[in-house]
Amino acid sequence: MKSLIILSSLFALSCSKMNKELTPEPTSNQTEIMNKENIYQFKVKDIEGNDFDLASLKGKKVMIVNTASECGLTPQFEQLQSLYSEFKNNNFVIIGFPTNDFMGQDPGSNQEIAAFCQKNYGVTFPMMEKIVVKGDDKNEVYKFLTEKSKNGLGDFDVEWNFQKFLINENGELERVFGPRILPNDTEIKNWIKGTNS
Repeated sequence: MKSLIILSSLFALSCSKMNKELTPEPTSNQTEIMNKENIYQFKVKDIEGNDFDLASLKGKKVMIVNTASECGLTPQFEQLQSLYSEFKNNNFVIIGFPTNDFMGQDPGSNQEIAAFCQKNYGVTFPMMEKIVVKGDDKNEVYKFLTEKSKNGLGDFDVEWNFQKFLINENGELERVFGPRILPNDTEIKNWIKGTNS
């Protein structure tokens, strides 16, 4: 019974982290010197298999979000599209990376995912090909997003589908929000607009 209570407490704690802005995990040596990288060094494939150079985003604020088509959080596509429509003419872009890493919630092909996003949510922001966002085979972009030695901000776990990584106009990771924080959250909108939250 005691172990059940402990497991329940751990689960509740992990779920509560999904509901807020994430802070970097502490490291053993906070004073180590790192070569801070930026997002512009990466080239990826979009969902149609075309090359997509992240250097093309220079000067824009960027939200990178790992997505899934069969998740309880999938309706966030609606808010993502709404946010993109509202701010795309203000040097802001959303980049979606589908992943099947969390309970197999995006099993389809890139073509099926693209059709799903368009048909159900009218997605027009750039979607990339399906990638791995955790573990040994983690995509290079997500290594940058989750490792302090690369991003200079902190070490982060990708907790679930729809975690949000906010990149500033210099291509640097600036903030990270948990999966359950809605894309149209006031703090996110204020960050896009450059106003204090």
